[in-house]
Amino acid sequence: QVQLVESGGGFVQPGGSLRLSCVASASVFTGYAMHWYRQAPGKQREKVASISSGGTTSYEDSVKGRFTISRDNVKNTVYLQMDGLTPEDTALYNCNSMFGILRDYWGQGTQVTVSS
Repeated sequence: QVQLVESGGGFVQPGGSLRLSCVASASVFTGYAMHWYRQAPGKQREKVASISSGGTTSYEDSVKGRFTISRDNVKNTVYLQMDGLTPEDTALYNCNSMFGILRDYWGQGTQVTVSS
């Protein structure tokens, strides 16, 4: 069974923080790099952060130094700590791995809105 359940989004003022969580089924998570994507209205989905199965991380330039991705391989969960949020970070955030992407399976996502 393929399952991706994102949570933790919400409304926050500029400069605020949020921590996103994504619980995945083992088939999606185990042994795969996990990624956080976001899609703002009228824009294409973009990858913002990745973490390999061994814990190596990478970030899109606009979030470097502000976002931190981590994973718990026991809980099949990936996290995205977002600090210093700006209105440009407003988007629907999804997590996924290549397993889900190749099958075009996505969870419902979690909405992040940054506004004063």
